[in-house]
Amino acid sequence: MTSPTTEDLQAITEQVWLSYLDPEGVAPFLPSEETPALPHVIAAVSVTGAWEGHVVMAFSASASQMAASALLGIEEEEVSRDDIADAVGELVNVIGGNVKSLLPDGSLLSLPHVATIDEGVNKWPAAVEVCRLQGSWQNEPIAISVWTSKSTG
Repeated sequence: MTSPTTEDLQAITEQVWLSYLDPEGVAPFLPSEETPALPHVIAAVSVTGAWEGHVVMAFSASASQMAASALLGIEEEEVSRDDIADAVGELVNVIGGNVKSLLPDGSLLSLPHVATIDEGVNKWPAAVEVCRLQGSWQNEPIAISVWTSKSTG
């Protein structure tokens, strides 16, 4: 296998949600065909080496706050900007690590990078989207995508 699929991404995301955000299984990530509005928080990890690309998660402001609350075990109103960066960075790191496990040996994962829309969003030159999973969690949009930056299949 040279590139992950949307089905791979869905299986990984469901596992991560159950493990980190919804252990009781009452508020799962719900895939959807609707494209989320402009995100407020974006978290990404890059893959280099045998396969090159990026794993990107885009959150609404509310979804990022809920994720931080669930992951860190604190009340939503107590969540700080640093808590959000830590939580969404950890989520993209875990999903990215699972995606990397599907890629050829010699693929390496970067540290996560988190940006809010007011900080600007980096674009990856010549990147092509490989697969995308979008949907909602507790009625807030989230999209997860994998991008390749070279012709790796």
